Amino acid sequence: MKVTYIYHSAFLVETDHHVLIFDYYKGKLPEFDQTKPVYAFASHAHFDHYNKEILTWGATCILADDIVADKSENIHFIGPDMSMTLGDIKIQTLRSTDEGVAFLVACEGKKLYFAGDLNWWHWREESDAYNQEMARNYQREIDKLKGEHIDLAFIPLDPRLEDAYYLGLDYFMKQTDTDVVIPMHMWGKYQIQERLHHDQRAASYQSKVKEIVSKGDSFLL
Repeated sequence: MKVTYIYHSAFLVETDHHVLIFDYYKGKLPEFDQTKPVYAFASHAHFDHYNKEILTWGATCILADDIVADKSENIHFIGPDMSMTLGDIKIQTLRSTDEGVAFLVACEGKKLYFAGDLNWWHWREESDAYNQEMARNYQREIDKLKGEHIDLAFIPLDPRLEDAYYLGLDYFMKQTDTDVVIPMHMWGKYQIQERLHHDQRAASYQSKVKEIVSKGDSFLL
């Protein structure tokens, strides 16, 4: 399985028989085997997670149901807490703490989790009540994954959250059985990964974190 970082929260995952593209909104697509079926996922309608260009690729598109597009045989809409099977790809969703959904995708014996904007959003300018509700909502969704073995997860590591930057990734990794996690949604400030690397609260899973340095970085897993 080859994973290539495109930009922001966009990744291409190429397996033996499939190509999965998550939350593309801009950037150069890496080269991949054009004979393989392509599945393009969009977790929600925010500009930094969805570009209607994906509808022109000839891919099978799996769109969160807050996205407005004309339905066709290649376009499928999915809401929170739903499941769908397309060919030999099985998809389940969680409810985002922002907009849309997170995806749990089973493909060729592997399970991939893509968070979209499902994160523990803790904003200093918000009230304590807001942040406490956000914590409860995030924990409720991630707790649904307890007992799942996840081969690869994509999780936000957002520097705008300041000291709360690690909360979502930390809770996810400590509550799930996940082999590898790749941070995303870093707004180009990749140095936040170095902060996580030296954060003792993350010591139990630091060896599982793959670091992104620049667009086009790829990993063989």
